[in-house]
Amino acid sequence: MAKMAANGEKQQGHRPGIYKQKNKAHKNGRHRTKGEIERDNKGRVSVTALTKKQRKEQKKMDRRHKANQLRQNKKDMVLTEKRRLGSRDGPPHLVAVVSLHASVDAGAITKLLRGEDAGGIVHQERCVTGISDSFGMILPRFKQRFMFVSQSTADMHSLLDVAKIADSLVFVLDSTEAWDSYGEYCLSCLFAQGLPSHALVCQGVSDLPVKKRVESRRALSKITEIRFPDARLFPLDSEQDATLLLRHLGTQRQRKLGFRSRRSHLLAQHVTFTPNSPAEGTGGGPTGLGTLCVSGYVRGRPLRVDRLVHISGHGDFQLSQIDAPSDPLPLNLTAARPAKSSKTGDIDMMDGGEGEAPVRMLMKADPKSRESLQAEAEVDPMDGEQTWPTETELLEAEEARKNKRVMKVPKGTSDYQATWIVDEDGEENGDMDEESSDNDDDDDMLDEAMEGEDEETNSQEPGSGCASEEEEEEEEEEEELCTTGRTGADQRYDEHIDEAAEEEGLKRYREARANEMFPDEVDTPLDVAARIRFQRYRGLKSFRASPWDPMENLPLNYSRIFQFQSFERTRRHILAEAAAEEEGAMVGWYVTLHIIDVPFSVMESVQSGRPLTLVSLLPHEQKMSVMHLLVRRHPSNTEPIKSKEELVFHCGFRRFRASPIFSQHTSADKHKMERFLRPDAPTVVSVYAPITFNPAGVLLFKQRNDGIQDLVATGSLLSCDPQRVVLKRIVLSGHPFKINRRSAVVRYMFFNRDDIMWFKPVELRTKWGRRGHIKEALGTHGHMKCVFDNQLRSQDTILMNLYKRVYPRWTYDPYVSLPLPWVKREITVEMDDLDME
Repeated sequence: MAKMAANGEKQQGHRPGIYKQKNKAHKNGRHRTKGEIERDNKGRVSVTALTKKQRKEQKKMDRRHKANQLRQNKKDMVLTEKRRLGSRDGPPHLVAVVSLHASVDAGAITKLLRGEDAGGIVHQERCVTGISDSFGMILPRFKQRFMFVSQSTADMHSLLDVAKIADSLVFVLDSTEAWDSYGEYCLSCLFAQGLPSHALVCQGVSDLPVKKRVESRRALSKITEIRFPDARLFPLDSEQDATLLLRHLGTQRQRKLGFRSRRSHLLAQHVTFTPNSPAEGTGGGPTGLGTLCVSGYVRGRPLRVDRLVHISGHGDFQLSQIDAPSDPLPLNLTAARPAKSSKTGDIDMMDGGEGEAPVRMLMKADPKSRESLQAEAEVDPMDGEQTWPTETELLEAEEARKNKRVMKVPKGTSDYQATWIVDEDGEENGDMDEESSDNDDDDDMLDEAMEGEDEETNSQEPGSGCASEEEEEEEEEEEELCTTGRTGADQRYDEHIDEAAEEEGLKRYREARANEMFPDEVDTPLDVAARIRFQRYRGLKSFRASPWDPMENLPLNYSRIFQFQSFERTRRHILAEAAAEEEGAMVGWYVTLHIIDVPFSVMESVQSGRPLTLVSLLPHEQKMSVMHLLVRRHPSNTEPIKSKEELVFHCGFRRFRASPIFSQHTSADKHKMERFLRPDAPTVVSVYAPITFNPAGVLLFKQRNDGIQDLVATGSLLSCDPQRVVLKRIVLSGHPFKINRRSAVVRYMFFNRDDIMWFKPVELRTKWGRRGHIKEALGTHGHMKCVFDNQLRSQDTILMNLYKRVYPRWTYDPYVSLPLPWVKREITVEMDDLDME
């Protein structure tokens, strides 16, 4: 036994005592030790490290040389593009002359520029169709060619269209005031759209005494540096000054505008219209369709025949072919340069008539490869429908047929006709459902309250039939005295007032003021249950953190639009392809575009004196989607602009009408809808419109009843995202009836017990920051017991926030025309410039 015990002790081994030395562990930091790495690799061998030569790393001098080469290539590219404009290989330098004051004359400027002593040779009179004061000029001394267009500011649409195409703008200023109120208005529109290269010109400085010229120019420069801090002011009183201006226009740095530098665009110089034959099925004539032949210089990017073209204010169209007639403004006046052939186009000769050079057909569109005009997705009304009812549905239908209530119908009514006859209860329920579904725009009861007040005031007018004949005679005498006592100025003033517009403006002003004082608050209706009236709304625990599915309960219009998986990725890909494109009619060529199926209204617009501008669309830019624009309200507009009100949009090259919705500009996944356009913060405008790849400037106009359009807001294109969630909020308010330490009895929020139980899960808040919830209903008249996180004050108000998702209205209309005269005279009257008349 002792031996076994000894063996057992020997097997147990030595146990260290409490005084055994303990060494510190190795501190390897955050990285792994070599042993840990070997254990993790488990015998696997790492990849052999690449040398600098294998990684193609360059030496310091090689890297420096490469950077210098890239820098020099970019400088050469910029210089080449600058020298091409107005030269033999590029389009003529298009210059638009714009007067910013009523007392200056743009025609005097163009007269000086076309003078013989200025060094130019006028080769083409009225070179732009629709603009009478336009001419083409060649400067042999500078080896450049120019096209001058004197555009009137009376038609704002035409001014903006010309500014989108023009290479340079010449602003004609007054020698004392620079520009008037309407000139400031025009500058606001041009700056918001995107201002190209420009020059400032003034006349009348030489007429001043010599001692006052320097002072006058200093005062004028002080005014202009607000808008144009780095611009040079050119006096233009002689043809020598005109020569200096021409040299400056030909050599100044060109400002790039993103929305036009990435697209091919063209200003029509010659336009003809050929109606379609009856055999083509479009019915030619003044009201039918036809082929529009537009001639002009290609600008921006090469023009492809298989791409769609957009005519500003008229819509999208297809091309059938592109011809190359002789250049009407060649630098070499003896012979015009023949058009070069494209890489893909075939050149055919066509007779140009007696005395004219033959016309070359550059390329013809292939119907299989050219882009389609389809703007909306095809909607299948049976998509998602059930093909055959289930057995349960058949049994329910059989029971409903057996339990059908017998109704009294007129004699001779068939069973089919009787199924359409409903009783009064059914009509009331149907009307209720229709009302709840159609109340997207007027959920707040403020409109009804305002209309009720107007009706009460109208119903209390004097002389309602209870007055006697003597009282009526006295009133007529008083009215005659009042009318005879009026001055002629008052009568003339009253003649120009539109009473309907005044009433509409007053109603809109009251709505905006009520929304500012009580944001989103609505009154619970007495005649309709709140759970039915607000059945499309829901409560959110947190507007920021609570989820909202963007694909839930989408409207029918969403089946007509297109959506990108990633709009930004598609945008970068398409713009990169457009920048590398080298096929089609090259920049600087004078071409004739054959545009098919164009309505005759386009030709009528040209004949009325408006310029015609075309732009080649990028892929997908004809398709409809939900576009979001970031805008700020213009300071000149003070009238309330309500959401879903029809506005006129200028977005890049497009011009259209639509009814947008307004929302806040935040980085969250949900955005609160704004009932009115806010004047103090940027607002996101969402609208159904064709896809446009940013960047692009945006202008919003509101049209009055007499056709005059006022600038409402300016901004830029934000994105294209149909899944952007815009939530409309309504606030139901109640008042404390009895207040305890942690609870209170609230009334006037609901008026029946069922509504209280329906909205019981929704959280409550107060204007003084308390939070709580509904505990139980008291009685049957809408009183409820609520529990809060602290005691209420007697003057506090209990609120309940409800939300629903809203969408824009589908009212897109690409045909926007403007009756003359434009807003010029109207704005001068508003600005108290009455002496101008």
